[in-house]
Order: sequence, then C-alpha cells, then structure tokens
Amino acid sequence: MADPTQAGSAKSRRDDPEQAALDLLAAGRLDIEGRLTAASNATLYCTISPQGRNTAPAGNCVYKPVAGERPLWDFPAGTLAGREVAAYAVSRAAGFDVVPPTVMRDGPFGPGMCQLWIDYDTSVDLIALSRRPDHAGLRDMAVFDAVVNNADRKIGHLLPVPDGHLYGCDHGVCFAEDYKLRTVLWQWRGKTLPRRSVEALHRLYAQLVPDSPLTAELTTLLSPGEIDAMKIRVDTLLKHRVHPYPPADWPAIPWPPV
Repeated sequence: MADPTQAGSAKSRRDDPEQAALDLLAAGRLDIEGRLTAASNATLYCTISPQGRNTAPAGNCVYKPVAGERPLWDFPAGTLAGREVAAYAVSRAAGFDVVPPTVMRDGPFGPGMCQLWIDYDTSVDLIALSRRPDHAGLRDMAVFDAVVNNADRKIGHLLPVPDGHLYGCDHGVCFAEDYKLRTVLWQWRGKTLPRRSVEALHRLYAQLVPDSPLTAELTTLLSPGEIDAMKIRVDTLLKHRVHPYPPADWPAIPWPPV
C-alpha cells in the first residue's frame, strides 16, 4: 500500500513549479543540442528529460561545465559554476527571484552548473528596459547585484518574460571580496532603497547565520571570506538604505555593455 505521506509530498513538489524545475535540473537526462558561441566560457544548450520517478515535464537548460571555464586573474579557477549556483541560492532566499532555477550537477563533460532556459520576450527593447527608472523588477536586480557584487551585469543579461517578470543570467563573476560592482543599472545610485528591497535584505540577513541551510549551501560554493564579505554588504545596505555608488578604482560599466 502506498504511503499517503510520501504521495502528498510528491504532489506538493509537483505543484511548486520552481521545485519541479530544480528536481528536473538535478536528476533529468541532459542531451546537448548545441553551443552558445557568443559566451566566453563553454555554454551548452540542452534538452533535459525526466528519469525514473521524476514527473516534471521535459524542458531546456543551459549547462556550463567547470572544465569549460576560462581562467580569470581575479577569480579562482574552477569556481564560476559554483558562483552561478550561489547567486540563485541568494536570490531565492531573499525573495528577489531574479535568477532562474540553477543547480550543480554532473553532466556529459563533468560537473557544472545547470540552469533552466528562459524564453525571454524578444519584443522588449533591452536597451530601453535597462534605462528605466520605474521598473520594480529591474530595481530588485540592481539591489541583488549589489548584494552579490556582480562584476558583469550587461544589457544582454536581462531576460524579461511575457508575464512581466524579469530574470537575469550569467552570474559567474560574482561574490568577490573586493568591491567590484560593474553594471549598466546605475540609475538609482544614491537613492533610498524601496521598502520591498529592505524587506528582502532583512530576509536574506536572517539566513546568513551559522548552521542555516543557506549558509551550509553557500559554504560548498564560496570561500568563508566571500560569504563574510556578502554579509557585510547586506549589513551596509541595511544600515544606509541607499543604492551604492560606482566604485572609484574599478570600471563602473562592463565592456561591451550589451
């Protein structure tokens, strides 16, 4: 006889689209369809299909194997995939919801990050979108980038979907200990943080404590110094409650900006 507790648990997971996507990304079968050649690191477009008892529907994803990462002078080799997963964990914990579901898993070319593919609304002018001062989702992304110290927020990393929600991608160069915020979203510099941002920061800060599930996950993806630096950034944002200013000793805008 089936265990009704397990059956209920399975149903609740299916009813949560985000959790269903995470389950599929973690355990589905990856089939590589091609490579996104514009990316600087190996970025593979895949179909992902259920295996075993995973009942989530098939979909598409991006798979970035650690073996395909290009070494960078300012980030330790082999850490970019983990930073992408950490960005998702932080976005979800705070409630920003700006990063698509992302997991670390083994794949055809070894361990790497696997992220749900987002079919963005191609009718949206991304350059015009990036300049808007009145878009709540864009402002959430600016605050999120300040938290994770995103060193590469380009216009092409914006993924607006038809229902109005905004996602972002390419978070491999985040979480440096030194201030390296480089973004096209400076229109709120020095302005007071909106209430929703402050609430999100409080949610995140409450989870950046020893032995929390979030800290345990981040510990497998980032160095202790990087986690401490992020906590300091969150604490500073909550103390001053304003959007940060561009760094004085670091390029403020990525190149190319698109």
